[in-house]
Amino acid sequence: MKQGLAKWRVRAGYPVAILYFWLAHPRPGSLAEGASVALVGLAIRGLAAGHLRKHEGLATTGPYAWTRNPLYFGSALLAAGLAIASGAWAAAAVVAAFFLAFYPATLRSEESELAREYGEAFREYAARVPLFWPRRPRGGAPGAKFSWALYRRNREYNAAVGMAVVVALLAAKMIWAG
Repeated sequence: MKQGLAKWRVRAGYPVAILYFWLAHPRPGSLAEGASVALVGLAIRGLAAGHLRKHEGLATTGPYAWTRNPLYFGSALLAAGLAIASGAWAAAAVVAAFFLAFYPATLRSEESELAREYGEAFREYAARVPLFWPRRPRGGAPGAKFSWALYRRNREYNAAVGMAVVVALLAAKMIWAG
């Protein structure tokens, strides 16, 4: 991914997070429903991280057999869950705007990098596996096993910690406002 895009995505995330929390009006139902959706996204991200060997080979097993971007698909579900958890349309709109502002360009950038790095192998993979929306693979998913070592090496636990912090802050806001 282009360094500038990643840098701006992270830098923009801080004021977006502040605005999100300011606009959020979580309720017990919205928090529970949103956290449930976010957990599904977190699980998809975690499963993907346990199959990803960055710069060692093209990931095509596990969730990568269903979508070329399971980390981003999981992130989209995680973001949708947090939007629901906020209990406020305005906060949800901020999350959606941030996601739409950065992630399509990020997907295109990473696709270009993978095509350069893996050439024909990536083009064949891209021809049979959808970019974003998962689809059941023809003939079943190829079978590498999930690796906790890869999960840790890819530091996917940071997403779990981040989600826990956001849900805890929303719960605190709900109780404090309450």
